[in-house]
Amino acid sequence: MTKMTLGAHPYMLGFEQLERLLERSAKAGNDGYPPFNIEQTSARSYRITLAVAGFREEDLAITLEDSQLVIRGRQSDDGEGRHFLHRGIAARQFQRSFVLADGVEVGDAIMENGLLHVDLTRVEPEKVVQTIAIKKG
Repeated sequence: MTKMTLGAHPYMLGFEQLERLLERSAKAGNDGYPPFNIEQTSARSYRITLAVAGFREEDLAITLEDSQLVIRGRQSDDGEGRHFLHRGIAARQFQRSFVLADGVEVGDAIMENGLLHVDLTRVEPEKVVQTIAIKKG
């Protein structure tokens, strides 16, 4: 059985990038840490909220790599010289990736009460009607 792809459909031209984005998002880590919410804050804006308790702003990095929003966290191990009887709060690193559609721009990133908020805005493209001249061959 052959796999039907967007690029193989005769009326769907130029969707190869969308197919690559879908494959990349399917391969992204799905371990559930840190927990996050995605909410729609208006008709054209979204907010991603990650629970990053124990992380400082310096421990977090937010990058946009080829229409993929990547949020990384790495805590420095400050347990040196300390003797834990029980260590239930792990200093664990993470990486969360979100694939963004064309026209979605990353706005502010705000750290508040152990939550990292990243605001996104979808810019509406201009609607263009174009007439193509037909030339004689």
